[in-house]
Amino acid sequence: MTNILVLVGSLRAASLNRQLAEVAVELGTAEGLDVTVYGGLGELPFYNEDLDTADVPAGVAALRDAADRADAVLAVTPEYNGSIPAVLKNAIDWLSRPYGNSAIKGKPIAVIGTALGQYGGVWAHDETRKSFGIAGGRVVDSVTLSVPAGTLDGRHPREVAELVAGVREALQKLAEARAARSAEESVA
Repeated sequence: MTNILVLVGSLRAASLNRQLAEVAVELGTAEGLDVTVYGGLGELPFYNEDLDTADVPAGVAALRDAADRADAVLAVTPEYNGSIPAVLKNAIDWLSRPYGNSAIKGKPIAVIGTALGQYGGVWAHDETRKSFGIAGGRVVDSVTLSVPAGTLDGRHPREVAELVAGVREALQKLAEARAARSAEESVA
């Protein structure tokens, strides 16, 4: 079973991106995937190398442990002022360490989400992919789901067939990338 860790770039309980993450969990269950939303991003201290010692803060240890157990990561994020939300960037910074041997090293990463702008957060998604790639993850470039929030017209994302199909496709591509990575590792 593929274990997918979901990181949500919005802390707001009723955010559309959190709702997209809920759709991912529902679809994952139906598809035989273990999809888990990580709930502690708002509790992480800002990355500080002075804190990144043998006794890292408990929230950081929990995040790294969750990422270490995961086979892949799905980031579901809005766009804040044309870029990546600070809470998600901070999580990536913590996950990028230790440099060269992080919990996300080589793991498939996909980025989806919705935002108020007419492009649905595409700038933030590009920045998130870039940050994850630099941090050591293997970004699945073929996953694109950037949805303008206005297209939902007050509906939950699960009520929009195109969104459900897009989330399903993202999960499938992560599972396929994980299988390909496992095959590569077994040959090596």
